[in-house]
Formats: sequence, C-alpha cells, structure tokens
Amino acid sequence: MLLLPVLIGVAASRPNPWQLAVAGAALTGYLASSTLQIWSRARRPPAYRAPIAVYGTAFALLGLLLVVAFPALLAVLVVVVPTSLVVFRGAQPGTRRDLANSLTQVIQALVLVPAAAYVSGEFDPPTVIAYTLVAAGYLFGTVLMVRSVLRERGNEAFAALSGGFHVALVVVAAVALPAAYAILAIGLAGRAIALPVIQRRLASGPKPLRPIHVGIVEIVSSTTVVVVAFAFPI
Repeated sequence: MLLLPVLIGVAASRPNPWQLAVAGAALTGYLASSTLQIWSRARRPPAYRAPIAVYGTAFALLGLLLVVAFPALLAVLVVVVPTSLVVFRGAQPGTRRDLANSLTQVIQALVLVPAAAYVSGEFDPPTVIAYTLVAAGYLFGTVLMVRSVLRERGNEAFAALSGGFHVALVVVAAVALPAAYAILAIGLAGRAIALPVIQRRLASGPKPLRPIHVGIVEIVSSTTVVVVAFAFPI
C-alpha cells in the first residue's frame, strides 16, 4: 500500500532522489505505527519497545530532513494526525479492525502521491489530483475486494458492494481518463467480481482460496496499475 502511491507520485511528476526519502519515511513510519499497534493490542509487552524506538527514530530523522528541505510538506499533517487517531483507536485491545479503520489507512497512504510529486520539483496540481484519484480508486477498491474474500467471506452483500464500486470505476475511467485506464478498470472489476465466486466454490474443497493467493493477485494488479500510470500519462 505504501510503494504504490509513491510510484504513482513519481509518475505524476518526474523521478528525483528526494522521493527515496519520502519512501523511506513512509516505510519507517508504517513499521513504527504497525509495531506500536501490535504493542498496544498485546497490552504493552517490553519486547516491542526497542523496535518502536528504532523505527520511530528513523522516521523522525527522515521526516525532519524532508520538512527542512520542503516545509510545505507539513501540510500532510492535516490528514495524517486525525487519521492516526482513528487508526490507533482501532488498535486498542478487544477492538475489531472494522472497514472504517482500513479505509482510514488508505487515506493516510494517499498523501504520499502529492508528497512524492512535490519533492520532485515538478508539481502540477491538476495532474497530481488526477493521479491521486487513480491511486484512491485502486486502493479503496482493493480494501473492499480483499475484505470480501477474507473478513467478509460469504457475505454476498459485501461482495456486491465491492463489485459495484469497481463497476463504477470502469464508468469513471471510461469517461474521464485515457482508454488504457478504462481497460485497467475492467480488469480490476473482473478480479473483484470473480474472487468471491472462486472463494465460495473452493471453500469446501481441499484447496481453498488462501490469503497468499489473494496477495499474489494484488501484486499483479498493483504492478499493472503502476505500469499503466507511467506508460499512459494523464
């Protein structure tokens, strides 16, 4: 979820070494956040303190470096701070990770698109917005699709929601974007509609659909999204 928005941000602008710092800050921030959530859910065992300190320090140093070089990046705090409160509230012991929590994490990840574009020195707002919406469509759709075959497996209404969202993406892409994006959206809709059906059919057999299979599908899907973003400028 982190590498894709950074790469989409590169596609929306141009490659620049500072984007490596953005990717590094995103990765270390994610590791610090994830470890902190695990620590909280596990009722704060001491073993997690060292990793949290290491990841947190690396994130702070990279973040400080970026802010000193590009003070305008502080604007991302408008999104990151309130969404972090939602995410950490969902990490409390006994709290179920609901759909809102997952979608909030997507919103956090999406700030990486404009951030990666901004540090390149070539920041065109309409272009960056368009690419951010492409990333948003894919990431929000992925959350729905993955949830439809894992946490909500067997829930036909949720599968229909995921499929309907992807069909809507096809319509939007066909109207507003180059043809390659409409073809991409059709492929993403096909996998969102097919996977819940496959999951139900394989559920009672010797080889059910497992998370690793879903992960492989998403690696292929995300790679395709990035390739299209670079190959077909908006």
